[in-house]
Amino acid sequence: MTHHPRVPLVLVSGLATGPSAELAELLRAAGPGTAVVHHDLREIHSGVVRRRLKLGERDELTVLELAHGCVSCTLREDLLPLLRRLARRPEVTRIVVRLDEAMEPEPVSWAITHVLVGDHPVAGDVDLRAVLTVVDCASFLADATGEDELADRNLQGSPEDERTVAQVALSQVEFADVLVLAGAAADAWTAAKASAVLDRVAPSVPRVELARADGHSVLDAVPPDARRGEVTDMHGALLRGQPPVHVDCGIGLVTFTAQRPFHPGRLHDALDVLLDGVVRTRGRAWVASRPDVAFWIESAGGGLGIGHAGPWLAAPDGPKWTDVSPERRTLASLRWHPVHGDRAQELVVVTDRTTPDEIDAALRGALLTDEELAAGQEAWRHYPDPFGDWHEEPCEDTEPDPARHSAANRKEDR
Repeated sequence: MTHHPRVPLVLVSGLATGPSAELAELLRAAGPGTAVVHHDLREIHSGVVRRRLKLGERDELTVLELAHGCVSCTLREDLLPLLRRLARRPEVTRIVVRLDEAMEPEPVSWAITHVLVGDHPVAGDVDLRAVLTVVDCASFLADATGEDELADRNLQGSPEDERTVAQVALSQVEFADVLVLAGAAADAWTAAKASAVLDRVAPSVPRVELARADGHSVLDAVPPDARRGEVTDMHGALLRGQPPVHVDCGIGLVTFTAQRPFHPGRLHDALDVLLDGVVRTRGRAWVASRPDVAFWIESAGGGLGIGHAGPWLAAPDGPKWTDVSPERRTLASLRWHPVHGDRAQELVVVTDRTTPDEIDAALRGALLTDEELAAGQEAWRHYPDPFGDWHEEPCEDTEPDPARHSAANRKEDR
């Protein structure tokens, strides 16, 4: 196989179409040979995607017909092969992918590294240097705390897409190496509250103003320790950087930990506390009826997803210590229990109207009592379990992690 030097790649994400396009153009102007790719998913429900490619004087619009209308198929069938072709063109010095509003950068980063195109992933052709997320200051707070679904705004990534706008907005922000702020909030209070949210969900991420930036200054703002597409380890640390722990503009941060399992029924009931007055929840849960599997819980706005984070290290079919990240080994060692091993609860909740005491009381009330704990795992396995069976998405080879599949997505009517 002929060796080709890897071409720098930049991902641009964000819910605001205009500012994201403006940033992509600034990056294109930053140096000759920059190719800008954008896939418009607005007609994906009909199996149609419009791809725009800008390179030098060329501006090409291509209409793609996909066998299955979804983001995963767009990645696998067009974007990934296109990245390889562009990377091998001598005139291309950088590739900028402006993601559709519905696309989250983490699954794209995972696909670049893990999905085979031919006999190897395109990570051998491109070098992901930065993930930039555009934040529309006029709408971010409402987007991050609201209950709209993507379908309400015609922003679905597939006909079955049930994600909320808040889930996408926050995941785009959390995965960014640099936040590019566009526009202005309606008033000082909204601006301060939005800043308090960003301080807690993306505390270590630099922020630059789009109006004062150019392509060079944005890329120069990427810190040396940026994640640059590193996919989340669901058994790693939940807090990146140093988020403030005090309450600011009503926005707070709660860390819930415990070393006994949740009762499945009581946990199911308690999850409602994470759907009202809460900006964001992320973390791992140990559920008594499934003692060998870690649950992954995420909430944003009115949406809550529960996924499979794979087996605990202490589970009979758990991974070997040498096969997991050093970070996971360290965290497991610090909390290792002589009977239950690394099984534990750890949730981080960014609150708005709900108080930390309400969160803590609801979740602690869902833990097993001393009597239930003493009954042991054989008794726990017979508890009624309302969470149902795990299921896999139809295009599983472009999921961020093969073990991570949504088991539920709840949106409460209030």
